[in-house]
This record gives sequence, C-alpha cells and structure tokens, in this order.
Amino acid sequence: MKRKDFIRQAGAGILLPAFLNGFSLRAFGASPLLQALAQSSVDTDHVLVLIQLNGGNDGLNTVIPLDQYSILSHARSNLLIPQNQLLSLSGLSATALHPAMTGIQSLFNDGKVRIVQGVSYPNPNYSHFRATDIWLTGSNANQTLTSGWAGRYLNYEYPNFPTGYPNAQMPDPLAIQIGSVLSTAFQGPTSGMGMSISDPTNFYNLISGIQATAPNTPAGHELSFVRTVAKQTDQYAGVITAAANNVTQQGAYPSNNSLAAQLKIVAQLIAGGLKTKIYMVNMGSFDTHSSQVVSGSPATGNHAALLQELSDAIKAFMDDLSFLNVADRVTGMTFSEFGRRILGNNSLGSDHGAAAPMLIFGNQVIPGMLGTNPQLPGTVTVSDNVAMQYDFRSVYASLLQDWFCVPTSDLNTILLQNFQTLPLVSSADCSASALHEIDQSAGLTLVTVYPNPFAAHTNISYTTNGGHTLIQVFNGEGQLIKTVLDKEMEAGNYSAGFENEDYPAGVYYVRLQNRSVQQVKPMVIGR
Repeated sequence: MKRKDFIRQAGAGILLPAFLNGFSLRAFGASPLLQALAQSSVDTDHVLVLIQLNGGNDGLNTVIPLDQYSILSHARSNLLIPQNQLLSLSGLSATALHPAMTGIQSLFNDGKVRIVQGVSYPNPNYSHFRATDIWLTGSNANQTLTSGWAGRYLNYEYPNFPTGYPNAQMPDPLAIQIGSVLSTAFQGPTSGMGMSISDPTNFYNLISGIQATAPNTPAGHELSFVRTVAKQTDQYAGVITAAANNVTQQGAYPSNNSLAAQLKIVAQLIAGGLKTKIYMVNMGSFDTHSSQVVSGSPATGNHAALLQELSDAIKAFMDDLSFLNVADRVTGMTFSEFGRRILGNNSLGSDHGAAAPMLIFGNQVIPGMLGTNPQLPGTVTVSDNVAMQYDFRSVYASLLQDWFCVPTSDLNTILLQNFQTLPLVSSADCSASALHEIDQSAGLTLVTVYPNPFAAHTNISYTTNGGHTLIQVFNGEGQLIKTVLDKEMEAGNYSAGFENEDYPAGVYYVRLQNRSVQQVKPMVIGR
C-alpha cells in the first residue's frame, strides 16, 4: 500500500506512539454521547464509562433468580452455586449475586447500581464477531452497518470533524478508549472519526518526549514515517499529559487486575481536568464453554475469577472517584455481546445464548432492578434461552437522553429506530424521568394470553397507558417470530388474536413494551 493511501484510509484513526501506564490509549472524536454533551442544548460535565465484557457473560450465574432456583438446579446442576453462598441484595428477596461480587453487592446496597434484566435484541446472533458488531453499531440482526451508533451521532452533530478541532469550546479528546483496537462504535458514516494512541512504551515516555529508535530497515523507515505523521496529527497528547500530571494521589486499586488498572487511568484523567465525555475499557474472556466452574465447587473457577476482577475493579473505581471528588459526574455501564444458554453443557461450561443482565453504576443511577427475574420453562432444552425484556438500544437511547441531554427528536436519527427510553439515571439536568410509569405499573398484569396452552388460536389481552405500544412474540431461542402490534395507541384495554402459523410446539414469550414499561409472559403452543 502506498503511503498516501495508508494515510487516507487510516484518516483520523492513525495509531499514535504512546502508552499510559502500560495501556494503549485511543482518543476519539466520534462519540455521539460526548458530542451530545459538548454541543447539546443543555450543558453538563457528565462522563460515561463503558466496560466491554468480551466473550459473552453468563448472566444466570451473575445475577441469580432465586425464584427460578429449582429449575436451574436441574438445568445446570454442575454450574449452579449453592444458594447459601449467594450474595443478597437490598430490597430484592428473589434475586442474588455471584459470591465473588462483593464489591458490586456493596455498591448496590448503597444505591449506586441499577441491574437491567433480560437485555438483548430480536433474533440474536451467536457469533462473537457478528454479535459484537451489532452491539457496537446498534444494527438489527439482519442489517449490516459500517457506522457505529456513537459515530452516527457525531457525524449528525459535527459533520466537519476533525476540521477545526480541538478548539476553545472543546480542547480535549471527545472520547478515550484504553486498550483494544479502534471501536466500530466510533466509526462515522464515511470515515473513522477517532484518534488512536497505541505503542509498547509507557505513558512517561509520552510526557517526556522519549521515543524508541526505529531500526535501520525498510520496516523501520516506514515506522519513522508513521511516527512523523502521528506527531503531526497528535493534537491531544499535550492535554492528556497535563491532565495526568494534575493528579498526584489516588485511592487504592487491587493489584494484578487489568480492568482496575484501566479504570485507574480513567479516574486520573477525569479528575485531572479533561472534558472528555466517554471512556471505553474492556476485559475478557467470558467465553466459558468449558471449565467455567471447578467441578464440585461451582463458586470457584474461571467465571468466578472474572466476576471478582470486574466487581473489585468497579468498587475501587467508584471509591477513587469519590476520593477525587468527581463521582457525581460519572456513570458506568457493562455490556457483553450475548449471554449464555439456560442449560449447562457437559464440559462444566455454558454455550452462547441470548439475553443477559447489564449493570449501570454511579452516584446518579436510579437504584434497584429494572425488569423482572427471567421466567424459565419448567423443562429446559438445549435450545432454550433467557427471554428478552429490553432492547440494548433502549439503554443507549436512555443514556443519550437522560445523561447527555440529547433531544428526544434526535434519538431516532442516531439509533435509526424508535427505542423507548428507560429510567436508568437521574435526568434532573435534562428532563423529567420516566420512573413514575414504572412505579404506577408495578404489580399490575398488563398482558395476558388465553387460552394458554393452545393449539391453533389464542388471544393476547393488553393494557396500554397510551403512546407507542409494541407487542412481539419470541420463540425459546430468542428469535422474533411475530410483531403483533407496533403503533401509537390511546390509553385503554385491548386484545389481539394470535394464530399458530405451523409453529413447533413449545414455550414462547409475549413481550409488551409501552414507552418505558415492559412485561414478558410465557405462552405455550401444544401439539
């Protein structure tokens, strides 16, 4: 490839020769979230931290539904943790945490964690690469997008970036990723909109201007050329260095914990004065097909070690943010490309599945659990999955709207569809919360199926409070088989017929979503 072609295709995503405390940095300009914050009609200093759990985390052994424990004891007897070892959660008598997650338990009981149950999307893909693409781009399962959900917002708000940046209004990187490669989430519609800093030297080489000598070889000459271009394009190295140097003391972090080391850098840069609005870190691997647990001791093993690393790192990060007096500005979110199947396998592991819980954490989250414990079929087969309650893009929409004050009218443009927002964080700086809708509907049965079971025909009765109302039917594998209703409705009680269009006998799920309120009910088709 010719040099000019390399530069043209790399664009703003050129790798820059620098490391921060041993971790590569990526300074992005493509985050819709932070761009929304930088330029939205409501100015805030909010920061969002994304934690990517690579590999597909087993949600049923992370957030354990105690009211489904007897079913789980048959479906995954070799994986299920003894009930007396699980961690209790304040206000949730039927839900518990993996015993390795004492840090998250402490934060939850202090009102600083929101558990979102059953997060997925219709027709989930079980390929790591494709599923990750879907989460990063915000696409439908049958849709391939080359732009990221964050990059689309940035292009909408700042179509001329990077021309004119940095500037007096936004002198700092718009977003920073520590580790990994340039995320698809920050790809704009026509070009990469982020900058990368990645080289096996440490951060102190960056601030001291020290650079390893390139070898006197053809490859070394090319490296020197790339470094020259990098120097010309690295407009943010100075402000990153200055911010890091502003913080001379931090709270304690666990040793030998890669995620904690990444989050320590994030806290350092936030407290150091960067106006950066979004950070991304990652850890793995959660692809626990085998040896997820130790035989005879399911509270130990690979999954336990991963969850402890995650939990300890988040707790240390939150404590450090409080120590640095910036905790009220920061909200964090965990996500993984998919969950795991209900049924355990014969290798002391679990296989690729559909829905799983997400954790939203921070001082400004609305505490507690959103949604209900997953309802599992009495007899679990290898095809059965945790049913979807919330679309992951509703989580994105909610954080954009309520944390970064993105106008509701812009959300459809960014996310390409109408995804109802959810009560996740305080929206006091932006708009009124939807939490009252959840509270008013608590304990009410909003959707029923009768007869159930049925063979040929049944009726779905539902209650809507008005506004956008969606009714979907999923099979046990999480595939969307029918959209019964998707339109604006007047408040009231309604019913809709559902025909068995030669669907196989088995357990299905009816999902109602009416603005921020959702309910999922099982439906059985008999022979």
